[in-house]
Amino acid sequence: MAATFAQRAAGPDRPADFLDPAFHRQRRELLRQQMPARSVAVLFAAPVRNRANDVNFLYHQDPDFFYLTGYDEPDAVLVLFKEPQTINGQAGVTEALFVQPRDPQAEQWTGRRLGSAGAKDQLKLQYTAENKAFAGAGIRWADFGQVLFTSLPADVRDDRRDPADLYNLVADFRQQVAVPADYSPARAELYNRLQRSGVSNAPQMKGYLERLMKEQPALAADTYIQGYLQAATDAERQKALAARPVDRHDASLLNNALDQLREIKTPEELAHLRRAIRISAVGQQEVMKALKPEMGEMEVQGLHEYVYKRYGAEFEGYPSIVGAGANGCILHYETNDKQQVKNDLLLMDCGAEYHGYTADVTRTIPPSGKFSPEQRQVYELVLAAQEAGFAECKPGNAFSAPGKAAQDVITAGLLKLGIITKPEDVRRYFPHGTSHYLGLDVHDRGTYGPLRAGNVITVEPGIYIPEGSPCDKKWWNIGVRIEDDVLLTSTGYENLSKEAPRTVADIEKLMAKSSVLEAFKLPVLK
Repeated sequence: MAATFAQRAAGPDRPADFLDPAFHRQRRELLRQQMPARSVAVLFAAPVRNRANDVNFLYHQDPDFFYLTGYDEPDAVLVLFKEPQTINGQAGVTEALFVQPRDPQAEQWTGRRLGSAGAKDQLKLQYTAENKAFAGAGIRWADFGQVLFTSLPADVRDDRRDPADLYNLVADFRQQVAVPADYSPARAELYNRLQRSGVSNAPQMKGYLERLMKEQPALAADTYIQGYLQAATDAERQKALAARPVDRHDASLLNNALDQLREIKTPEELAHLRRAIRISAVGQQEVMKALKPEMGEMEVQGLHEYVYKRYGAEFEGYPSIVGAGANGCILHYETNDKQQVKNDLLLMDCGAEYHGYTADVTRTIPPSGKFSPEQRQVYELVLAAQEAGFAECKPGNAFSAPGKAAQDVITAGLLKLGIITKPEDVRRYFPHGTSHYLGLDVHDRGTYGPLRAGNVITVEPGIYIPEGSPCDKKWWNIGVRIEDDVLLTSTGYENLSKEAPRTVADIEKLMAKSSVLEAFKLPVLK
C-alpha cells in the first residue's frame, strides 16, 4: 500500500507530508473493531503544561490522540461508539470529536485554531462540535455496558476563564459516567493480568502479588486479590478469579488494543520514521566531523538540534543526552553542561521527532578523533554485542532475544578483560535492556510479544564503568552505548540508522574530515 500524505491545516505554506486524514480514520475504525458490543471509548487530548509563571511548554499532543485524529490542539475529547448513536439530532454517529472553538483574540496571541468546522473539513471526522458542547451533547452514557478510556489526565490546571478546558472536560466525563473517585487503572490492569495467567502461572503470580503488596500496602486489603492468594488449588483459583467485582469502567482494554495497533507500522508511519532517523543520523555525522575537545556538551547538543531544525523536525523525541567521560556513565544524563568534553569519550543519545515520529540513535566517539586502547577495547565489545543483537532480529523470535544475545557477548568480553570476575556481575556495567519499540513515543506502545514484521525497535547495548568501580582504574569513566533503529522485515531486519558510522575505522575516518558547521562562527562574548 502506497503512503499518502496531506497538508496540515490552520496556516499557509505548511508542510504537505503530514499523515492523511484517511490514515487516522482507518486507525479509529480498527480500534472500534476491537471494542466489545455496547461500549463507548473516550480519549482526551494532552494537557497544556506550565513551564513557569505565565509561560507554558510548547504544546505536544498525546500520541494516542494524535494517532486516532491528527488533531494537535489542546482541550479536546474524542468519543468512539461501537454501535451508531444519535448525537444532537445527527443519526448514525460512530465518532465524535469535541475541540476548542475559534477565538480571534486568542489566536492573535497564541496561534490559529481549527475550530469545529475546520476539524470536520480538514480531519474528516464524522461529527465535530465545540468542546463546550460535550457536557450537553446528549450522549446516553447509561446505555453503554462498558465505558472504555485510557488513563485520565491528572494534575491538570483549571483555567477559571474557560468552562470547557481539559480540567472541566475530564470532570464532566467522570460525573456523567460515574467514575469512582478512587478508581485505579493500575488495579484494573492487575485484575486483567490475574485473569490472563492466574491459573496457568500460579506460583509466579503469587510471588508477584506478594512483592507488589509490600510496595503498595493498600492492595493487602483488596478482597479480590486476597481471595486469589488464599486459593490452594486450580479449581479454587478459577472460582476466585470468576468473582471479579463487576465494573463497567475499563482503563485497560483500550491500552491493550492500542499496544497491538501501534506496534506494527504502516507505510505512512515508516516514511516519517525513516525521515526522523535519517535526520538524526546526519546530525551524528556532522557532529563527528565538527567535534573538538574544547567544545562543551551543550554546544554539541545544539549542533545536533540545529541539524534537526534545518530538516524540518519540529521537536527532539526526548531530551538529548550528551555526556562526556563520567557523564556518559549516567544512563539518562540530561544536564549537558560540562564546559569542555576534552579527550573523554562522548556519548550522544539524540533523536529528531518528525511530524510526531521519533528516532533514537546513539553514538559514542573520541573528541580527539582517535580511540585510546582502553576506549577501543570497550567500544568494540559493545559493537560485537550489538551485532549479536542484530542477528536475533527475526520475526518469531522473543522480544528479549536481541538483549540476551548482546548480554552474553558483553558478559564473556568483560570476563576476558578482567573487568568482572563472575558472570552475574555483568549487570553492574550493563544495567538496561537492549530493545524497545519506536514510533510516536521514543518508548513506543507494543505488546512485547514475539517480534513481528513491521515492528521498529532499538538495539542498544552499552557498557558503563563509573569512577570507583571494582576494576582496574584504567577503565574508569568509560561509558559506551551504540544504538540503532531497526525495522523487522518478513525475513530479518533493516538497520534504518546505518548512515551514522558505527565501526572504529569508519568513525575515525569521518572525524578526520571537516564539517559544514565549522564555518559557523559566533563572536566571543566577554
